[in-house]
Amino acid sequence: MKDFLLEACVDSTASAEAAHRGGADRLELCSGLVVGGLTPGLSFFRQVKERTGMRVHVLIRPRFGDFCYSEEEFAVMAEDAKAFVEAGADGIVVGFLQPDGNLDLSRMRQIRELCGDRHLTLHRAFDVCADPFRALEEAKELGVNTILTSGQRDSALEGAALLHDLVQAAGGKVDILVGSGVHSANMAQLAAKTGAKSFHLSAKKEKDSAMAYRKSDVHMGLPMMSEYTIFETDEREIAAARRVLEQFEG
Repeated sequence: MKDFLLEACVDSTASAEAAHRGGADRLELCSGLVVGGLTPGLSFFRQVKERTGMRVHVLIRPRFGDFCYSEEEFAVMAEDAKAFVEAGADGIVVGFLQPDGNLDLSRMRQIRELCGDRHLTLHRAFDVCADPFRALEEAKELGVNTILTSGQRDSALEGAALLHDLVQAAGGKVDILVGSGVHSANMAQLAAKTGAKSFHLSAKKEKDSAMAYRKSDVHMGLPMMSEYTIFETDEREIAAARRVLEQFEG
């Protein structure tokens, strides 16, 4: 029996509940998933915990963009991480880079200490670092539990070769969590190509807004995105992904 893990990335209570019903093992909780995910609110976290009872890892990311943060931004991130740990988060998801593309070890170490015995995931900041194998070895030394990565490509399938090498180099000391472009239709291929046992997906589907009155020529955010399209996790896609993993576990 192989132990496979399915993590769903969600930014709403409805999505969290759909992931729970579909059979996800764990949640990564964020807001603003359409921009790659931002730090969620504490009340949102508490609601998801209460409604699902699942293991919840919380993303700490104060803004869209790169992972080289100012002192002020880091202070906010550290305070947020501490607050979520105290509120009962099962893990923290974070990443810091220096201007030269290497991990910011000092800041990673500070968050590791704030987490105590909670799970620590280095997110896809890893995918834009200068040397993935150096970063992997540093993550081991820091006590990072998981690295979320696409193999430094836009999608995990494109990065499958590097993902395979990372799984081998990790040697079971750090879990390589495969993410980006992961869905039920390619999980078997990804598992075979990479040797990974952990997979991360959002399983998003479009949901039409409940608004009857619509002013389509006014945009609150990115002009290419409709204000009247909502993205939610598809319970059926999570269940399909779960079935794929069960084939490997059987």
